[in-house]
Amino acid sequence: MSLALFDLDETMINGDCASLWSRYMLALGWAEKTAFVRKEQAMMRQYAQGTLAMDDYMAFTLQPLIGRTTGEVAYQVERFIDEVIAPAIREEARRCIDAHREQGDRVIVISASGEHLVAPLAQRFGVSETLSIELDVRDDRYTGETRGILSYREGKVARLSQLLGGELSALAEASFYSDSSNDLPLLIQVGYPHVVNPDGALLHHAHQKGWPVHRW
Repeated sequence: MSLALFDLDETMINGDCASLWSRYMLALGWAEKTAFVRKEQAMMRQYAQGTLAMDDYMAFTLQPLIGRTTGEVAYQVERFIDEVIAPAIREEARRCIDAHREQGDRVIVISASGEHLVAPLAQRFGVSETLSIELDVRDDRYTGETRGILSYREGKVARLSQLLGGELSALAEASFYSDSSNDLPLLIQVGYPHVVNPDGALLHHAHQKGWPVHRW
């Protein structure tokens, strides 16, 4: 069994689920529109440039969840996936995941978005194993804080290492699909890196290394 690792945002779906969810929370009245959108968009530009401090992004975008129950959030996330994400699913990603599953690979979605979004979204692809940013919950209510290592940039490698018991030799036979240069720390670790609709920096790196480039 080989590992088949998939980034989520802009790879499996056409869009960034965290950013789209932020806009959905505005429609729910969970956040004040103008200031929230302006700051979230500025942070997403930092993400594209590889300069985002993920701790800051999560602290800001989790504010609307503070004090809300896990059940309330899960209900709205399912509605969000039905209304916003389902039409943005890339069928090429679904077929690729299915192909890996059919050949017996262990499929894992590894994302820098929150687990409240990643886990139910991965289920739409039939994937039950995910690594994502863990959210702190106390008395069944979100605190607005995160837990553990954030699965962002080098954090993806660290979280995967934890999952594999510190044994990274399995990455020699692993595939990883991603669109973002932020995922280079993990892409360079796997035996079979694949770039999907890559950003400029990742496309340049892929050409230099001879990595396959997919247009989904």
